[in-house]
Amino acid sequence: MTSDERYKTYVEAFDKILEGGIPTGHVVLVSGTPGTMKSSLTYYMLYHQAKENGKTGVYVTLEQSRESLVRQMDKMGMKIKDVGNKLNVVDLGLIRKKLKQISGGGSWMQVFKSYLENLKANLKFDLLAIDSLDVLETMADVESRRTELFYLFEWLREFNATVFLISEASPEKILEGSFDEAYLSDGIISLKMQVVREVETQRRIRCVKMRETNHDPSYYSLLFSGGKFQVTKVISE
Repeated sequence: MTSDERYKTYVEAFDKILEGGIPTGHVVLVSGTPGTMKSSLTYYMLYHQAKENGKTGVYVTLEQSRESLVRQMDKMGMKIKDVGNKLNVVDLGLIRKKLKQISGGGSWMQVFKSYLENLKANLKFDLLAIDSLDVLETMADVESRRTELFYLFEWLREFNATVFLISEASPEKILEGSFDEAYLSDGIISLKMQVVREVETQRRIRCVKMRETNHDPSYYSLLFSGGKFQVTKVISE
């Protein structure tokens, strides 16, 4: 793919905000607090790229089991059987088994990287999602966060794939500028829960940053209905 090509998110009205989608080869941070549907949204993008365009995706879940995640997404209308081997979901349990075979005494992060490099060699994936960056850091027992993140992002860019890193960081924390991943990433999609009335809360989405894109940085309401995500203008505050 040429450098000016983009991957559609297939979120209704969101691709227009992104000038057609996410530039290929970007490392994109998908951040938000629990319940904002970060994982579902990311899976949705990989799923529809597999279904509509035949692009191969790998979704690495470090928190939820593969069975649980696939069952949840199936209920949302994203039937993994419909995309065959174009969407591969691997979880921590499977990774741990493989790690024993390829560890060679290396650190957890080194072995994790080796595992993904093997996946890339075998599957030639176009898109990669890691859920989540927080768990990856905890398991890797990161000591120098700034240095480790810098090398992690550089390594991810060498994959020649579009990468999504899911993070539990709130929009406020990201915007404070204290998170190095905000500077290192090529794009930031931020999600939050917004209280609009005493008894009503809305999910909202915002593209904070997207290199090579003249995007709209406003917040939009994020809705999921009938198996589809869509964004709409925020009407009520």
